[in-house]
Amino acid sequence: MAAVDAMEIRNLTARCAEAQPRHDWTRAEIAALFALPFSDLTWLAQQVHRRHFDPNQVQMSTLLSIKTGGCPEDCGYCSQSAHFETGLKATKLMDVQATLAAAQAAKAQGASRFCMGAAWRNPKAHDLDKVCDMIAEVKALGMETCATLGMLTGEQAQQLRAAGLDYYNHNLDTSPEHYAEVITTRSYQDRLDTLEHVRGAGMKVCCGGIVGMGEAATDRVGLLHSLATLPAHPESVPVNMLMQVEGTRLGQSAPLDGIDFVRMIAVARIVMPQSMVRLSAGRETMSDELQALCFLAGANSIFLGDRLLTTKNPGQDRDTALIAKLGIVPMPYVTVEEDSAEAAE
Repeated sequence: MAAVDAMEIRNLTARCAEAQPRHDWTRAEIAALFALPFSDLTWLAQQVHRRHFDPNQVQMSTLLSIKTGGCPEDCGYCSQSAHFETGLKATKLMDVQATLAAAQAAKAQGASRFCMGAAWRNPKAHDLDKVCDMIAEVKALGMETCATLGMLTGEQAQQLRAAGLDYYNHNLDTSPEHYAEVITTRSYQDRLDTLEHVRGAGMKVCCGGIVGMGEAATDRVGLLHSLATLPAHPESVPVNMLMQVEGTRLGQSAPLDGIDFVRMIAVARIVMPQSMVRLSAGRETMSDELQALCFLAGANSIFLGDRLLTTKNPGQDRDTALIAKLGIVPMPYVTVEEDSAEAAE
């Protein structure tokens, strides 16, 4: 990408300082952010981050695979796709009590948010009833709830919301232009339709993507443009580094440069200033120094635990040491009732 001159840096800084989040970002503006000198970009991201969040607080979440493998989708990065031979054995949907026990353990380790993922194209009615029971039980623990279950109809989204689900995760994964190189069994519009159903049901949206899938720099611009120009920014934006899984179509992808990944975090923070930017998959292979740069660039959420669905994640001991080293403290969980009370004041 072309370098940005001093005048353009000043103009970008002025636009990023606007009080309200913008939904009219152009691809050219986002590309210009990516092209900033690294110190200017991280400085700008830090200003935006500090305007909306405590820079030393990080939300702690846990992600559990409640139904693993056998998915009919052909997502090129996923070990759970039935299209690939990865050695992963498919499982049935977990029972409610086992899920509740996992949530209790996560809360004891410091997680305030519990996410449940199932390898489905879309949930069937009897499975969704059981997931709703899980959601109600986890919610009763005083934890924030999130689920990722594939595509949803409007009626299914309403059912999940009635059970107490706070967030629904459904990633766009990449830019519209690169999407067909990653997935062919559902369209970009299918994903956007599910996001619309989630919003229509009154739930919060968790939506981000994966980098390091052989995409061009313009595709990283395109992904953030798609997210930042939604009618409402996702409240949670997971940024994943591809975990190369042997047997998948993208299993031999070249690793993304760490500085390029930090740039992705920083630009996400700038264009979606009030969103939780989650440092998600890929932390297992990141040094403490690279993770520290991500937090400096505006990441303020991570997953705890040694697994993310089916891929490795840093263990509790490593995360505890990193958090202590950086002076990070867990972000307190604010309930919907507390949030509403603050807004009324």
